[in-house]
Amino acid sequence: MSTRDAPAQIGDLPPIGRPANSAFLEAGITTLVQVATHSRRELLAMHGVGPRAIRILATALAERGLDFAD
Repeated sequence: MSTRDAPAQIGDLPPIGRPANSAFLEAGITTLVQVATHSRRELLAMHGVGPRAIRILATALAERGLDFAD
């Protein structure tokens, strides 16, 4: 999937950018609960997911009482 084709936001994920959304869609990740099953390192290894996306996700996870798997 091209980043142009990726939606601006998916599921209950916060806006993290189209490249990260594209990577998450390819991996089948569409919810924060699914994000919480992965470590920061696993997510950062995905093409398009960078430190900014991880910071945004960490905040969203914390607001729901969740955390990364690491």
